[in-house]
Amino acid sequence: MKFGKSRSPLAPDPDLIRRLAKLLDETGLSEVEYAVGDQRIRVARQAAPTAAVQPLPAEAPAPNPQAATNGAHHPGNGADRPGALKAPLVGIAYLGAEPGQAPYVRVGDTVAEGQTLLIIEAMKVMNQIRAPRAGRITQVYVGDAEPVEYGSALMLIE
Repeated sequence: MKFGKSRSPLAPDPDLIRRLAKLLDETGLSEVEYAVGDQRIRVARQAAPTAAVQPLPAEAPAPNPQAATNGAHHPGNGADRPGALKAPLVGIAYLGAEPGQAPYVRVGDTVAEGQTLLIIEAMKVMNQIRAPRAGRITQVYVGDAEPVEYGSALMLIE
């Protein structure tokens, strides 16, 4: 990124901010961060307020069978535990290589460092999430095809 004589190195680039804001609109993301060296630009939007709160239906949603076999799914649960594998980006988590295929790993499996554990799709790009260390999968916090937030717990490796 080049800075003109009239702009200090820490001055924001209005054109870049506009492009990042347009990216938010195109992708439906709520925030995006761009960094070059020590400089960071974060563009975020607030969710539109809702006019009225609708009551939830009386019947409970069907349980996710994948989450039932891998442990309870509670957003944010386990993120602070040692060995927690956290989402490195926002996207949709897929536990297997393709729909209908067996998951890469299950609770109780022993994994090697660098082994693919799941995929997170972000902006039509499939990102393989690999084990940061060897160990045993003791919890899976996310179900197949569920959205994940940056930093949320995906799995626990002990």
